Amino acid sequence: MSSKQQFVKLNDGHFIPALGFGTYKPQELWCTFFRPELVQPALEKSLKKLQLDYVDLYIMHYPVPMKPGDIDYPVDEKGKLLLDTVDFCATWEALEKCKDAGLVKSIGVSNFNHKQLERILNKPGLKYKPVCNQVECHLYLNQSKLLDYCKSKDIVLVAYGALGTQRYKEWVDQNSPVLLHDPVLCDVAKKNNRSPALIALRYLLQRGVVPLAQSFKENEMKENLQVFEFQLSSEDMKTLDGLNKNFRYLAAEFFIDHPEYPYSEEY
Repeated sequence: MSSKQQFVKLNDGHFIPALGFGTYKPQELWCTFFRPELVQPALEKSLKKLQLDYVDLYIMHYPVPMKPGDIDYPVDEKGKLLLDTVDFCATWEALEKCKDAGLVKSIGVSNFNHKQLERILNKPGLKYKPVCNQVECHLYLNQSKLLDYCKSKDIVLVAYGALGTQRYKEWVDQNSPVLLHDPVLCDVAKKNNRSPALIALRYLLQRGVVPLAQSFKENEMKENLQVFEFQLSSEDMKTLDGLNKNFRYLAAEFFIDHPEYPYSEEY
């Protein structure tokens, strides 16, 4: 992290914000474009839409490929997802070519477990390592083993759902616990005279995780920046460690039968 504590250096020499705030979000390669010949056209289409010559960070959204086409979630007549058989290592090679072409500065992955990361890292002819692995990570799912693994490989762990997700009805069980209402978290927040959201973000940041605190409200974005103004004590960190339940708000169970389903592994 830089001296100003606001940027994290990636393994390719580029930087990303230490806190993904506001509407910041990496550009993602969707699962229906994993065939190598589809990768660069998909990126070029995104660039044209954004009116940009390149993007700073481009990541593979999920390790499970789906049937190519314009439908985000292709299904058969029974409503079952139509998957593809392309090896994501071949997709990675296509992403490396996009980086060489100057269309993207850095490339990474999302929702990969450590065995899937190993497959890319051990791929013959690997030119660029993933700079990051973006996964669900918060106080109820602190990803300690995956974080340790990523650190050992100089891969930044980026956390989505850092505040317990935005609880969209189509994705999250509305009966699931509301992280920011957790009494232990609220006690630590009261002790530090900060909001529960700031404590949840600071916990991740202090562990070397880059949290994505997506917000469209100016007051929330300003409050999120206060995360750099204080530190949690080792006692508070240990207390917050105890909240881990290995609980996922976003389990993506529609992929569960695919051999690349990442959450069948411990980490």
